[in-house]
Amino acid sequence: MPRVVATSSTALRSRRRAAARGRLWSRLALAGVVLAVVAVVFGLAYAGSPDRLAGGTTIDGVDVGGLTAGDARQLLERRAQQLARVPVTFTAAGKQFTLEPRTFGVRVDWAAAVAEAERQGGGFGVVRGYRRLGLELFPVDVAPPTHAYDAAITYELGQIGKQVDSPHREARLVRRGLHITIAPGTTGHVLDRPAARALLVDSLASLSRAPVTLPVKSDPPAITVSSLASAQQAASQVIAAPITLTVGKTRLRIPRWRLATILKLPADANTPLTFAGPAADAYFAQLEKAVDSAPKDAGFAIGAGGTVRVVPGSPGLSLDVPRSAARMLAAAERTTNRVAQLAIAEQQPARTTAQAEAMGITGTVGSYETIYGGDPNRIHNVQLVAHLVDRALIAPGATFSFNGTTGERTAAKGFREAPVIINGELQNGLGGGICQVSTTVFNAAYEAGLPITARTNHALYISHYPLGRDATVNYPDIDLKFVNDTQHWLLLRTWVGSSSLTVTLYGAPQNRRVESIASPLRVVGPPPVAKTVDATLKQGETVVDDPGVPAQSTSVERKVYNPNGTLRSDATWTSSYRAEPRVIRVGPKAKPKPKPKNPAKQSPAEPKGKSTTTPVTPPDATATPAR
Repeated sequence: MPRVVATSSTALRSRRRAAARGRLWSRLALAGVVLAVVAVVFGLAYAGSPDRLAGGTTIDGVDVGGLTAGDARQLLERRAQQLARVPVTFTAAGKQFTLEPRTFGVRVDWAAAVAEAERQGGGFGVVRGYRRLGLELFPVDVAPPTHAYDAAITYELGQIGKQVDSPHREARLVRRGLHITIAPGTTGHVLDRPAARALLVDSLASLSRAPVTLPVKSDPPAITVSSLASAQQAASQVIAAPITLTVGKTRLRIPRWRLATILKLPADANTPLTFAGPAADAYFAQLEKAVDSAPKDAGFAIGAGGTVRVVPGSPGLSLDVPRSAARMLAAAERTTNRVAQLAIAEQQPARTTAQAEAMGITGTVGSYETIYGGDPNRIHNVQLVAHLVDRALIAPGATFSFNGTTGERTAAKGFREAPVIINGELQNGLGGGICQVSTTVFNAAYEAGLPITARTNHALYISHYPLGRDATVNYPDIDLKFVNDTQHWLLLRTWVGSSSLTVTLYGAPQNRRVESIASPLRVVGPPPVAKTVDATLKQGETVVDDPGVPAQSTSVERKVYNPNGTLRSDATWTSSYRAEPRVIRVGPKAKPKPKPKNPAKQSPAEPKGKSTTTPVTPPDATATPAR
């Protein structure tokens, strides 16, 4: 018999629920299939052609929907080319600036923009349809990549900024008479350069020529009236009353107006007060002149008989400006006891009395005198270079250099043109007369028995110097040098008279004995002949205008003996002097006789070698004119 189950049983209810779920899933599956078919059909309906851009697609505001990629690129490039010379007007802070894209090398990558538009509306079948449907509902304008010459953009922004920018003005302290007040600041405006750069490039690359407003931002002051209140109070206190400066027993009152002029007002509350600026520099310079005294080096005084005594040195005083200014400011910042002591530093001399005494300069070591004359320029040069070598100090073992002591002899130093020997000829040259001094210095060192390591004789013989003991110099190649071979310092002094020059070397007297043996001046070559033809003279006649001077040579030997009589040194200096030309004039030669018309009646020719010219006789070899 069949089993009967109650309708309210649990099993029956479960079966019913399972059957209902099955029917639901079947219906959902069917609905899904239907929707899928509808979606595919719908997507395919909007898919359009894959070779054309989606409808409603815009690139830089230009509708390119329905065009092929190639057509869209050509359209965009054609429009860009048409607008390349059309300027864009930019405005900022009420000013206008008209700029052309070509000026800034603006380039637009239209191909990349078209490719991006293809990507946004592309894809396979249904996907493409829905993408294009989305573009229909929510259009997107494609911005093309742009490029420009960055340096030109930067420069143009700078030029625009010069006209647009109105920078803020900070609040500042201002002195009005004897009062310190605060001038309020003001807010300015400046071109927003980063934002303006991007906007300028995009606008120049755009296919639109609508005016563009460049961004300008506010520029507020950083320093305000309230932030300067404490600085104002401090500055007002500095000039509230006079201060007093002291240096030794001297007291100096500094009035309020002086404090106000030398006080540098701070730009902000964090900057300390100082006495600085042009007015302060001028004031402290005047104060230095009143306080400073230069140190005096110990020197040497020459007494009777060539003795030397030390003239004591003395220290100097120098105002320590930074420390003095700080003390003055500290006094001015006080409400009472507004007194400041100036900071004074003692300056020691370069050569103290003890150092001068230790140099051992007590008497004469060697001396020589020469007589000079000539034109005023030569005398001037002698005196000038004598002062340049005067007071030269030579350390033990050191070498004195004439060129090193005087330096280059130039017009800037005051040297003038005067007669001087140049290339063996007497000419005018800058510094003529200097060799008078070098010769005198040489002979002073010669008489002192000092080793002479560099000496050159003149090109021409000069009779008023000791035989073989002249010395020429020429900066920088020809120098006069001697060595201080004593155990103490040497002091070189020059004494310039109206017609004489004396050079003396002082030090520790060596008591050396100097013997000088000069060889006679001898002729080593005849003078060259400078001959000219004088039409006023008779044939064969000769006139001697200058007998000339032959080339000559001499030597001088110097023997130096120690105080005990032993030979210290034996040196010989050789001097060779150039010849000076013998200048003569001769009469013209005889004119040749005309040839006879009959060759048979010709007179016999004169023997070869016969001459009717008077022979040139060399001058007496022993005759040497003074120079």
